[in-house]
Amino acid sequence: MKSSRLFVLLSMTGSFLLMCLLILASVRFGYQQTSFSQIIASFNAFDGSNEHLIIQSVRVPRALIAAAIGASLAVAGVLMQTLTKNPLASPSIFGINAGAGLAVVMGVTLFGVTSIQMFAVLAFIGAAVAMVSVYALGSLDQKGLSPLQLTLAGAALSALFGSVTQGLLVLNESALEQVLFWLAGSVQGRDLALLQTALPYLAAGFIIAMFFSRSFNVLAMGDDVANGLGVKTGVLKIWIGIIVVLLAGGAVAVAGPIGFIGIMIPHLARKWIGVDHRLLIPMSAFLGANLLLAADIAARYVIMPQEVPVGVMTAIIGTPIFIYIARKVGTSS
Repeated sequence: MKSSRLFVLLSMTGSFLLMCLLILASVRFGYQQTSFSQIIASFNAFDGSNEHLIIQSVRVPRALIAAAIGASLAVAGVLMQTLTKNPLASPSIFGINAGAGLAVVMGVTLFGVTSIQMFAVLAFIGAAVAMVSVYALGSLDQKGLSPLQLTLAGAALSALFGSVTQGLLVLNESALEQVLFWLAGSVQGRDLALLQTALPYLAAGFIIAMFFSRSFNVLAMGDDVANGLGVKTGVLKIWIGIIVVLLAGGAVAVAGPIGFIGIMIPHLARKWIGVDHRLLIPMSAFLGANLLLAADIAARYVIMPQEVPVGVMTAIIGTPIFIYIARKVGTSS
């Protein structure tokens, strides 16, 4: 037991230190070359130079946003897989991404919205509406909020929202130009004010998730077992929905729809430290932050001087892992 605790402590510490190193690397590397001495000087003796401006106004916000978004999506993925008992579940399965995308496209096409700050507001509203709709449809059955009903409702609404979004974009080419980069998912060009706006929601989601972490362990054993142990599964599932809206909705509001992190990271974290949500949630947060930071750094060099949206990079990394997980699940069932 002591060695197990030591391993967990070392894993957590190592993941946190790696996140700090990746944040520093994100500030250091890119098309505009900067040095570590310039990074330090930009904080100690800011002189208004081009390098210092890039570090302070572009690189630092970008690194912090990538870490926060990656962590939030990973934790949301953990809870989605716990709720649905589906190893391939992620926030997008509940229509979070599709609802946010539809809200943004409607704002552009119907109301002429062009501000990235308003994109964030609309995306958060769309994500919340999508989650409420999924829970409403999933509870129509007499069995209540069963994992199967929630999954089917999420898939149906995702398809509906996606179709309407595509239809609006086809009818309005100018809207397509404005929202295309946002729809691909990116942390480039995001202002720190966006993160400051979303941070209370992301922090609240993480704190609530940790508060219910023991109950999530029981829920993971199945509804019947959880009910037998006195856990109010219906209430707990509603709390999971609230947490997912806070985490995934806030993440999509800031960076747009970024996929695969919510699928990949929970599996990696479980293999590393086990299924105890008291450890799984923070470990997933660190790993999710590390993955998105690394993907964002790599995205700067693929077609330099242009950049690939980080959502594309996570898809490139995540697709083979997704196929592997799907095949493993298929052979074990």
